Amino acid sequence: MKLIIAGSTGYVGTELVRQALAHPAFTSVLALGRRETPIPPNLSSGVDQSKLKSVVVDDFENYSDDAKKQLAGADACIWTIALTPGKYRSVPPDQGAKICRDYAAYGIETMSNLPRAEGSKPFRFVYFSGSGSERDPAKKPLIMGEYFVLRGDAENRILGYAQKNPGKVEACIAKPGMILSPEKHGVLIHAAIGLGSMVLGFGKIDVRVLVAGLLGQVVDGFEKDTLAPADLERLGKERWEKTKAGGN
Repeated sequence: MKLIIAGSTGYVGTELVRQALAHPAFTSVLALGRRETPIPPNLSSGVDQSKLKSVVVDDFENYSDDAKKQLAGADACIWTIALTPGKYRSVPPDQGAKICRDYAAYGIETMSNLPRAEGSKPFRFVYFSGSGSERDPAKKPLIMGEYFVLRGDAENRILGYAQKNPGKVEACIAKPGMILSPEKHGVLIHAAIGLGSMVLGFGKIDVRVLVAGLLGQVVDGFEKDTLAPADLERLGKERWEKTKAGGN
């Protein structure tokens, strides 16, 4: 199985690359980003690092012929490219919309139309969103409302495209709460994230557990088109326990 990981240098993307390289179902891991993607640290022993192929794209609304050639034949994509709420505030609204919504909408259309082997299953696309996103503009949240409605609009567009192209593409929206990284976050940050998740009601999840669950969904097929925090926790823990036990 050939997997595209869009946004492969972020800490979620790095964990996706790490676990995908160790997963026997993935024969090729295409790391899509604006710069070269390095081999992630702390790989399991015996992992075939040659499965990783770095695909550099300067404009996510205009893929070069070379990039399309490298991405052709892929079976699935996990899209993590977006802005956090804090970073969204620091860019103009039109730029924020491009990064959080337009790039992904163009990505699923471009990738699902690339040449694939005859008889392939539908192209599987995971859009990495957040538990605070809102698909109904009439229910705009009081805090960071523009941002969360934008993310919800992205979800609508991704799911809408899949609905219009049955048999060709399948889409899933992953809506985790706050994500903990044992490598990136120290004890104090973990505590702050835990407190924030309680106050905001978004929940929290270990990035390793989250990634294990998402990769399992890509391999086995989507349980449903929207995975809420509780779904991701359940699916992730099931897969993470198998991974720690030496299975996938």
